[in-house]
Amino acid sequence: MITFPRGRQVVLGVGAGIAAYKACDLLRRLQDDGYEITVVPTTSSLNFVGRATWEALSGREVKTEVWEGTQSVSHVALADSADLVVIAPTTADLISRIATGRADDLLTTTVLAASCPVLIVPSMHPGMYLNPATQANIKTLIARGFYILEPDTGRLTGKDSGIGRFPETSRILSKVREISDRSARLKGKKVVVTTGGTMEPIDPVRFIGNRSSGRQGLAVAYEALREGADVTVISGLTEEYDLSGIKRIDVKTAQDMQNVVSAELDGADALVMAAAVADARPEKIGTEKINKGDLTTLSLIKNPDILAEASKLKKSNQIFVGFAAETGDGIREKGLKKLHSKGVDLLYVTDVSDGKVFGETETTGILLSKRGEEWGFQAADKHEVGRRIVSELIHELGAANG
Repeated sequence: MITFPRGRQVVLGVGAGIAAYKACDLLRRLQDDGYEITVVPTTSSLNFVGRATWEALSGREVKTEVWEGTQSVSHVALADSADLVVIAPTTADLISRIATGRADDLLTTTVLAASCPVLIVPSMHPGMYLNPATQANIKTLIARGFYILEPDTGRLTGKDSGIGRFPETSRILSKVREISDRSARLKGKKVVVTTGGTMEPIDPVRFIGNRSSGRQGLAVAYEALREGADVTVISGLTEEYDLSGIKRIDVKTAQDMQNVVSAELDGADALVMAAAVADARPEKIGTEKINKGDLTTLSLIKNPDILAEASKLKKSNQIFVGFAAETGDGIREKGLKKLHSKGVDLLYVTDVSDGKVFGETETTGILLSKRGEEWGFQAADKHEVGRRIVSELIHELGAANG
């Protein structure tokens, strides 16, 4: 079973302030909004709310240091998977460390490696918040593109009162929703993704197929979902998968897939043709199981080239992505030839020599653009390729609709 996280991914950073306990409610409300939460507290913050509490609430392992889970390079993995980083509460010390580019724990290294939006929620004593050093650090972060949610004014620890109070959860949620909508770069766009292999029946029990697992197409679909797209997955024969949020249409044969692609193409902004479509099908299909003694020859006829046929209907504001599986030498040259013959904007050509790539989590290949750009991948995670394809989709759609 291929499983994907449900909802967009949020890293919830927690600084060492008394308001850390209020972040527990924030975590729950974020979950109610459909976000998947990974909590990254600073070591000092665990004096206020312990690791066990965060793990129980989030359902995920909690780490504070870079040296925990070094085999997965935790800070890079978190930064790559995050759609948003929210640090609540953020202390004066933590603001200072982030502003100066410090990377001395898991939270600060994750922030430094992240390319997604980062929301800072300051909470501290009024004197600390209004101190020129803190205000200068906040201005620095704003200039760098960080989002800052100004704290509330009111009762603080003890008898103190003034600006610096942790904002009400509703205010933070409102800001998160605003940022998420702004950062969802494919919001309002329809992306159609084909994936898996087709099954061309020989008789009721046999078929012509291939070893496609559908993992690469599903990775593209997931990354498009993360960017806010309306995603339709036209799914051939794949490993079992659970990808919440998509419109899923199951098909079997190449002709079935062509019919659905034609129907879904109208109104689509992008077509990603990642399916491994059988090149041919039996000329005649047995209505009953063929005796194996009679299976001496098999007459084949060509299947439609779904992508080439779709390209004939391609509108100027639509972006098409093709896939090609090749073996032997000259993978790049073969890919370039197909890039132009298929009439696509992008083409990912992968090396499947010796059965590589099919059913695996990693892929080796080259993503080619009609603009002449290319990106090489060597034993790369299929989600890395998916992110690059979606990133280029965003760029191409912007150019086509600009």
